[in-house]
Amino acid sequence: MKLPPLTASLLLCALALCGTGCGSAPGRPGNGAEVSRPEEVLDFATLYGQNCASCHGEKGTNGAAISLANPVYLAAAGGANIQRVTSEGVNGTMMPGFAKSAGGMLTDKQIDALTQGMIDAWGKAAALGGQTPPVYASTSSGDATQGQAAFKAFCAQCHGVDGTGAASTNMRTGSLVDPAYLSLISDQGLRSFMIAGQPEQGMPDWRSHQGAGGGHALTDREIADIVAWIAAHRPATPVQVSRQHP
Repeated sequence: MKLPPLTASLLLCALALCGTGCGSAPGRPGNGAEVSRPEEVLDFATLYGQNCASCHGEKGTNGAAISLANPVYLAAAGGANIQRVTSEGVNGTMMPGFAKSAGGMLTDKQIDALTQGMIDAWGKAAALGGQTPPVYASTSSGDATQGQAAFKAFCAQCHGVDGTGAASTNMRTGSLVDPAYLSLISDQGLRSFMIAGQPEQGMPDWRSHQGAGGGHALTDREIADIVAWIAAHRPATPVQVSRQHP
């Protein structure tokens, strides 16, 4: 059957459009790399940047929370504790649980990728120098009275005798007994800082305190007592902290 010239031309145009236009139809995937679903992302840098960097620093340091790029902290805490805290969060603090089982958005595989990624990126096998640190979680409640004496001996040089800050040029941090600060940090957080230090801010770990009590490494008992004394300043009613930035 011979089609009229106009009909034949229209048919050829329609066939041409079908051959070239369907590939760019709205909603059709392009030829570029496929975008992974959120739960399929296992790249450490991506997961850390999206979930951890705002509090712990872009490269694991100089954030509002404890530095994760601290080999001493990673070794002292251990992979199991880091995984548990990442997954479940810390009650009473700004640290949320990131696992779906705790109300977060990350799968168990993503929690594993974050935990192992921190250890691979920032851990060091010889970080503890062959020494055994105090246990990550205290096995005793500590004595605040003894802690005040230990604080004066080991911490006052930088934090002041009363914990509000020293006037000397050695002072590197603010008040440890400020109600707003204590409303945001747990006893475990205080303990972790004392064990692992904050090297980028000049805070030594448990082995390097050089106070009036001598240069010996802080014991588990001394750390528990100091934490108890600092925590005794925590207000019974949580302090309302503004989220506005200066």
